[in-house]
Amino acid sequence: MSSTPPEKEKSDLAQIEQSSDEYNANGTERRESTARRESVSLNKNVSARIQNPLAGIPRETLFRNVDDFAQENGMTDLTPLIRKGALVAQDPPGFEQVEELDDAERDALRNEVLHKWRQPKALYYTIILCSVGAAVQGWDQTGSNGANLSWPDAFGVPNEHVNATSRNAWIVGLVNAGPYIGSALIGCWASDPLNNYFGRRGTIFVSAVFCLLSVIGSACTQTWPQLLVTRLLLGIGMGCKASTVPIFSAENCPAAIRGGLVMSWQMWTAFGIFLGFCANLAVYNTGSISWRLQLGSAFIPAVPLVFGIYFCPESPRWFIKKGRYFDAYKSLCRLRNTPLQAARDLYYIHAQIIEESEIIGQSTYVTRFIELFTIPRVRRATLASFVVMLAQQMCGINIIAFYSSTVFSNAGQDALHSLLASFGFGLVNFVFAWPAVWTIDTFGRRSLLLFTFPQMAWTLLAAGFCFKIPGQGPDHIGTISLFIYIFAAFYSPGEGPVPFTYSAEVFPLSHREVGMSWAVATCLFWAAVLSITFPRLLQVLGNSGAFGFYAGLNVAALFLIFCFVPETKQRTLEELDYVFAVPTRKFVAYQWGTWLPWWIKKYLLFRKGTTLKPLYHFDAPLAADIKLGLHERSSP
Repeated sequence: MSSTPPEKEKSDLAQIEQSSDEYNANGTERRESTARRESVSLNKNVSARIQNPLAGIPRETLFRNVDDFAQENGMTDLTPLIRKGALVAQDPPGFEQVEELDDAERDALRNEVLHKWRQPKALYYTIILCSVGAAVQGWDQTGSNGANLSWPDAFGVPNEHVNATSRNAWIVGLVNAGPYIGSALIGCWASDPLNNYFGRRGTIFVSAVFCLLSVIGSACTQTWPQLLVTRLLLGIGMGCKASTVPIFSAENCPAAIRGGLVMSWQMWTAFGIFLGFCANLAVYNTGSISWRLQLGSAFIPAVPLVFGIYFCPESPRWFIKKGRYFDAYKSLCRLRNTPLQAARDLYYIHAQIIEESEIIGQSTYVTRFIELFTIPRVRRATLASFVVMLAQQMCGINIIAFYSSTVFSNAGQDALHSLLASFGFGLVNFVFAWPAVWTIDTFGRRSLLLFTFPQMAWTLLAAGFCFKIPGQGPDHIGTISLFIYIFAAFYSPGEGPVPFTYSAEVFPLSHREVGMSWAVATCLFWAAVLSITFPRLLQVLGNSGAFGFYAGLNVAALFLIFCFVPETKQRTLEELDYVFAVPTRKFVAYQWGTWLPWWIKKYLLFRKGTTLKPLYHFDAPLAADIKLGLHERSSP
């Protein structure tokens, strides 16, 4: 990348002059400016300004640009519709003053705010079907969880008896880590070229085939190395799927409900965990084949994914990336309620990508990966996604999801009661994932994380202390289970849905696949580290020490989130370019110097009238849009 000329850098870093647009008391009417406002730097947005790329363009210029766009992409018959869509995209809350709209179109735009969950069936079908794929991941975690009680003995590597050795603990950990090793080393990184050649749907189809066949193979293995190979193959499918499904969902959803719909990935992962525990209980008493049934049953949720994915519309942003604008429009027509909304989103995405491409330009797979760490706007998204994904492993949820049966067995419970206690964890994890459908777009991603991490720290610490209760009676296992369940209740609406939702939305379109690959590889690599090390950690530190260790990691994760994870709720994928253009130093200084003192005064010292100076300064159309959304949430 060439360096920025000094005069250009000075221009980018200068404070952006106020627009000549003026609004009335309701913030909906504007006086048309005579020239396009100056662009905000997407690499160093020191003014923290969030700008609509179409705002301020004179009507004649806008129409001329639309006409050229339609001509270049063979959509001249849609020119009048795209013109109307561009006018709405230019000033979203001011659509009432667009004379070209008819009553039906205005009603549809009003319903985006008044009835934001009233969306086409194709959109819900896409989200539900793709999220079913997440159940494979959850089910596999719990299948291996229950199988850990018997497959080590079947393959001559016992891990819970007098014959257990440190070598056996490492083998059990390695086999359990197989899917995450395969994902982190191959599956996640294969998703970028697969997405490039086959699209989002094709990549999900390939991953579903891997997830279907490999789990059936795992049920037929005869040695632990064979079992390891099948689980490595499962990891390839899991990595491709986990890197693609959240992107596919995020790119298809409207901004106002994107978090709630995309987080269905986590909800269905939690559902898969729950169903896996159910399957463990159903087959636990089938003798020597129980572990085979527990591992093999995870093929079930992969079946509808294989046969149903091509009934979904392809991602319109992927079509745009390939220059197939008419296909993108057809896809948007299936994903939005009216052709006007489809035309509006089509042209808005196009306008933002034009600005984005001026900063990033053309690149190959290798250069795109390098640019994750060299382009400032992309580097900040890389850091934020790294933090939220790493935090998912630091919080300790997977010591329960992977090894709860082993933990409860170490607490003195037999196989049945260990599986029953694990079933309770799966149920709590699933039930408490539901509130996040609403809270993730209301309270925001960052706020949920900042609230839930302290709660997870103390509940894990309390669970660890409960292992010190003498005996193996109901008070012993009851208190351990109680605090593990409370831990899960805090995890499910916070760190559960946020990482994949967040990582799917923070990268620009040009780097979305490789960025998501990086994020998921980070998550699953550290899941592999956790899976490999936890059996040995239990041997060395015991249950109390292991739980206390992860309680401390929760505190460390809270610090990282506070410093490096910006809020993204209810911003379009394109507007997030401006959020991540704010320099990290400016963001961190604001959190410590402005936000934290405000929080202490308001919530610890109970000082009334304390106000918070905002970090981001929205352009008038965007600001009015936010106020409209806030008014809608506060209205009865």
